[in-house]
Amino acid sequence: MATANIKDVKRRIKSVENTMQITKAMELVATSKLRSAKERAVASQPYFNTLYETMCEIQQDRGFKSIYTKKEFLKTVLVVVLAGDRGLAGGFNHNVLKLAEEKIKSLEQDGRTVKVFPIGKKAVEYFEKRKYEIYNKDYQISDNLSMSKSLSLSESIITGFRNGIYDKVELIYTTFVSTLVQNAMSVTVLPIENNDLEHSEKDDAAKKEQKTSLTLYEPSAEEVFDGLIPKYISGLIFCSIIDSYASEQAARRTAMESASDNASEMIDSLSLLYNRARQAQITQELNEIVSGQMGNN
Repeated sequence: MATANIKDVKRRIKSVENTMQITKAMELVATSKLRSAKERAVASQPYFNTLYETMCEIQQDRGFKSIYTKKEFLKTVLVVVLAGDRGLAGGFNHNVLKLAEEKIKSLEQDGRTVKVFPIGKKAVEYFEKRKYEIYNKDYQISDNLSMSKSLSLSESIITGFRNGIYDKVELIYTTFVSTLVQNAMSVTVLPIENNDLEHSEKDDAAKKEQKTSLTLYEPSAEEVFDGLIPKYISGLIFCSIIDSYASEQAARRTAMESASDNASEMIDSLSLLYNRARQAQITQELNEIVSGQMGNN
């Protein structure tokens, strides 16, 4: 191997080493952020669960009616898509955006008109390029979206629902299962679906006491329920944002760990190639020296 080629291999080794330093640093940062995001997710769950149980309890009355529980749909659906602001996170953004597009195509095939509400830079860029009808793109930064901004976001969604701009809201995001597993999923935000009521007809006798609530709501159950809706929706979105953020950091940590491992293997391979070439060069130089000495004799 020529001296120039040996220098090229040496430069490649140095370049890969520099890249591995970056991936290692990103892996450590993602690990730290993941730990913080998991703590926030755990801390937010009791509040949201209590709120959800209260809303389910209010709906136990068979005479209960609310605009937020209506089942008659027109033809417009708002699809809220939550993605990240940056790449280098493995399949994190790809998976959630792929699920969103499949959901949109399915709705359109059913004759529905779809409006997209992207949250996060990658989601905004993706749907802008594909000429989808974007309902709102004011939330291009998804990292650490605060509770107050989540409340503002939920009020925007609720206003559109009440005004009949759309009659159903779907949220698509990535849920954190474990450090190695993150699943893109879709949930219905509006109208509110009470699973307790849907299954109650199967075991009326067993749930008869649950339907008779001793709680009195003033001025009425409907008004209390409607008053809780903004907090419920903002809580749902906020928990989803935290969940998605934790998933993104876990995916980035895994991707950077894999990249660091690949870089290490590449360095080993290039180092072996360099050592063999260097050994061959030294052997050639020794042969030339010996040949020159023999020629002089």
